[in-house]
Amino acid sequence: MKPLPRLEYSGAIDADGHVLEPPDLFERYLEPRFRSRALRIRKDANGREYLEIDGRPSKLVRGGMPEGVGAMDRVAGLVYERPKTGLAYADNAPFGAMDPVERIARLDQENLERAFLYPTLGVLWVAELEDEELTQAYARAYNRWIVEFCRSSGGRLLPVAQLSFGDPVAAERELHRAAKDGAVGVWVPPFAHSRKPLGHPDHDRLFAAAAEAGLPFGIHPAFEPKWAAPGRFGDFTSARYSFFINVTAGDAVRHAFTSLFQFGVFARHPELRVVVLECGASWVGYWLDRMDAVWASPQGISVRKLLPEKPSHYFRRQCWISADPDETTLRGVMDVVGPDRFFWASDFPHPDHPPDYLEHLARLVEPMAPAIRDGILRHNVLRAYRLEG
Repeated sequence: MKPLPRLEYSGAIDADGHVLEPPDLFERYLEPRFRSRALRIRKDANGREYLEIDGRPSKLVRGGMPEGVGAMDRVAGLVYERPKTGLAYADNAPFGAMDPVERIARLDQENLERAFLYPTLGVLWVAELEDEELTQAYARAYNRWIVEFCRSSGGRLLPVAQLSFGDPVAAERELHRAAKDGAVGVWVPPFAHSRKPLGHPDHDRLFAAAAEAGLPFGIHPAFEPKWAAPGRFGDFTSARYSFFINVTAGDAVRHAFTSLFQFGVFARHPELRVVVLECGASWVGYWLDRMDAVWASPQGISVRKLLPEKPSHYFRRQCWISADPDETTLRGVMDVVGPDRFFWASDFPHPDHPPDYLEHLARLVEPMAPAIRDGILRHNVLRAYRLEG
């Protein structure tokens, strides 16, 4: 394998890296009564891989899609040969995507200090599994595994637990369990099969629990049910529209994020910390301006009763957002919003982002003042997760 690119600035932290879960994770980590319904990777009659969810073929993750979910390195010609398992999903896994020792070695080669880790299969199956009891079981299985994956890393690999809002009581219980087990944060997709918005009062117990446990609450993109995906142009959810889907994926996160203001979550939970992930960051300047303007208008009367201060006040007090390394407009937005609310993320090893993220990152931060540069590279995310010191 060719040498990996190396960042010239030391101490940088990847705020949103991913793992490729082992194909047998759910068969090993699900509670025994659920194991017959484990998530699996199968092959169809043509030998193409697909995801099996609760014993049924996925309607979204099929036609060989699992083979390419970790293809970022291959795009750059970085091929890591592994012992063959017969599943291209695993055989094509890039260096560091499936093994914690490899991941630490990758961080060393890239001159990165730490990485916060999120799933791959976990952002896919959530769109189709409507059985909430099994959804909660899948989340628990993944969370136990990812904490174990990170445990021997000396704090360099940081596990973020997956939750589902479909059963807030079960999710609250899992949040506390995962926190005790070693998770440093939690995340949810931007939708729930209940169709209740993220900020709905029924979810308040989760926000209170996250604040009590001291865990940041992340909103991360995921595959969405067809009822949630863009429908104004008809069925725009198939793979042939992957450009459109990837460009607009952040809309779901923005909508979920905005619902927190609609329902006054930040005023009710002043200790809650929210992390907005993998939808870029440059948009947030306009978004805060727009929210502040509507808040101050006659259309904002009901929200002003719940939020005494402008939305931008709560963002600067309680929110952080991850930026893509290739965002050329980011520096201007940081000047307006405040530089301490932003950090960077790689999205490794997913192919919807470019593999030369460290080169882009170096170009992004080079013109910045040293204190601002250090903030976006490491200090801001450590403050968000209260891991400094």
